[in-house]
Amino acid sequence: MIRVGIVGAIGYAGREFIRLIIGHPQAQLVCAIEMEAGKKLQDVLPNLRKLVDIELETFNPDVVAQKCDVVFFALPAGKSMPLIAELDKKGVVVMDLGSDLRIKDANAYEKFYKIQYTHPEFVARSVYGLVPWYREQIKKADFVAVPGCFPISAILPLRPLVEHAKPDIPIVIDSVSGVSGAGRSLNELFHFPNMNENMRAYRIGNHQHVPEIEQEIGGKYQVQFTPHVAPLTRGILSTITLRPTKGVNPADIYKCYEKEPFVRVLPEGQFPEINFVRNSNFCDIGWTYDRRTGNIVIISAIDNLVGGTAGMGVQCLNVRFGFPEDTGLRFPGMMP
Repeated sequence: MIRVGIVGAIGYAGREFIRLIIGHPQAQLVCAIEMEAGKKLQDVLPNLRKLVDIELETFNPDVVAQKCDVVFFALPAGKSMPLIAELDKKGVVVMDLGSDLRIKDANAYEKFYKIQYTHPEFVARSVYGLVPWYREQIKKADFVAVPGCFPISAILPLRPLVEHAKPDIPIVIDSVSGVSGAGRSLNELFHFPNMNENMRAYRIGNHQHVPEIEQEIGGKYQVQFTPHVAPLTRGILSTITLRPTKGVNPADIYKCYEKEPFVRVLPEGQFPEINFVRNSNFCDIGWTYDRRTGNIVIISAIDNLVGGTAGMGVQCLNVRFGFPEDTGLRFPGMMP
């Protein structure tokens, strides 16, 4: 039984991770770190009553290392890295659900996140936790950077095709996310009266996930990424427009995902919906070749909290500790 800890237990990513891990037959949640230390986890998160009987704790690296085989971090940007440093060389596997280990270029991180890398050595040692593309590296990793939700929705459909894209034409990505993607912190923009029957674009041209996407599609392609928030609780639907250098058949290229347990590629002309993947770890991909414009148009759908964060973290745990990848994750989306 793998002993699991979570730092940042009651944020949206943390609580979703807990919901998944308590159903995992080979893992046990033994440690939950949060500001509400001393309170019962089930009292702070009532959906966990009769399922989890542990108290929230403060972060003590020696105690955490003694209790846990793997520690997940679910903290805002810049908050994980100093704590991860305190666990270094204590024999604990670290998996970050946040952003601190994802971007290899410190200058790009500081430009887009507006904060400084405090421990770049851990970034250099970390493995990007996109399982279909880094499976073998994750098996031996001590530091895993679980990808962001928008990047997962873009990188999974793009990475097999991107070598066929014209490098001088930016790849256009328009993504719509549910409000939970903004996290637990209060913000007037996301209050019900402001979001109900509304939709808005934000951080156009300078979103923090741009360097992560560009890094993971090869580093030589620019993306024009425009995120939107819609009055949904969860889910991401991304529309990606790519200009190929020559005639390609995405159906042949996407065969690389045939054996992937959580990537489902639809036949040409069929497109996914958030309903198909909500509350699941699946990424659904649909595409069409627009012969009038010469573009390939790709639609992807994920659940931003499961397939976009916590579920990918559990999948990384399964790979790292030698369990079948779908352990604790084999369930469909919710319809409706």
